Parts: sequence; C-alpha cells; structure tokens
Amino acid sequence: MTDFRRLTATLLAAMGLILSAPQAFAQQPDRGDEPGLIADDSYELDPEWQKQVVYYRTTEPPGTIIISTAERHLYLIQPGGRAIRYGIGVGRDGFQWQGLVQITNKKEWPDWTPPPEMIQRQPYLPRFMAGGPGNPLGARAMYLGNTVYRIHGTNRPDTIGTKVSSGCFRLVNNDVADLYDRVPLGTKVVIRQKPEL
Repeated sequence: MTDFRRLTATLLAAMGLILSAPQAFAQQPDRGDEPGLIADDSYELDPEWQKQVVYYRTTEPPGTIIISTAERHLYLIQPGGRAIRYGIGVGRDGFQWQGLVQITNKKEWPDWTPPPEMIQRQPYLPRFMAGGPGNPLGARAMYLGNTVYRIHGTNRPDTIGTKVSSGCFRLVNNDVADLYDRVPLGTKVVIRQKPEL
C-alpha cells in the first residue's frame, strides 16, 4: 500500500509541474522585445534573409506588399514579374494572422506604447518608450490598417527569419528604412500564412 501512495504522490507532483509549466513559460521574457538594447549593425544576415530582387509571380499590381509568414519573407511587387524580397521576423505560434490591410501611418524612429494585452503577457515591458536606437520598433514603422500591428525595424537583427513577435513584422533597420522610402500611405498589404499554390 505504501508503494501505491508513493506512486500516487509522485504522479500528483508531476501533474502539478506539468500544469504550472505553461504559466511559468508565459512569464519568461520574450527574446524579441528587449527595450534599451542597441542594434548590432555589424550583424550579418544569412543570405536567405538578405534583401534581394527575385522573380515573383502574382496578379497583384506593382507597389503591393505581400507578406508570407510561412516563408518569413516580405515582397514588394515590382514591374516585370519581379519583387524586392526582404527577410522578416513574424509572429510566434498563436500570434500569426492573415488579412488585407493598407498602410495607414508611417513614422521615423517611432515611439512605442505596448498595447494592454501585450503588457498583460509581458508585465516587465515599459508602458511607453521614446523612439531611438534602443527602441524595439527600430528605425521606421508602417502601421497596418486599424490594427495594433506594424511593419517595423528591430534592435534584434538576430531575430530575422524567426517566429518571435506578438504579431508584427520586423526587418533589420536598413531594410525597413529602404522599404519605408519605397511605399506611400495607402499601400495595399496582403498577409498570408500559407504559401500560394
């Protein structure tokens, strides 16, 4: 009988650890949001994530942005069946989305006010942070429709090509500045989770 009690106690303790793990995991810092960290501009992206002109077949007109979260690439459609492809960081599992929006606002060195739901998940974040090199939004931000999401820079270039954000799309600062200069307000943005067949 004592063996049965020991086994029961062990199982209950293991269950308690399993049930408490998601709560503890949820409170871990998000490695993609590090307020105050200055971007390492010498960081070299893997060739897969470097900006390049590629062939891209689509019915969307030139000037459209297509974001493929599955590929972790952002495409700016160009004439002649081409696109400028940028490597991006996308939403982590559970924070990916798709839709059709427009760029409704653009800011250089934007301020950051994390939304309440983000603060609830990550209570260690500041409630406000002025724009600048240590700001997680990086050098530029393009606001997507009336959502809380943006295409923005990052102070963590090592997160490009990963699933790390709370739903925004991040580029290295040089790339986001390049994209920012190429697209006007009202630019159509198509966000896809799965590759087109």
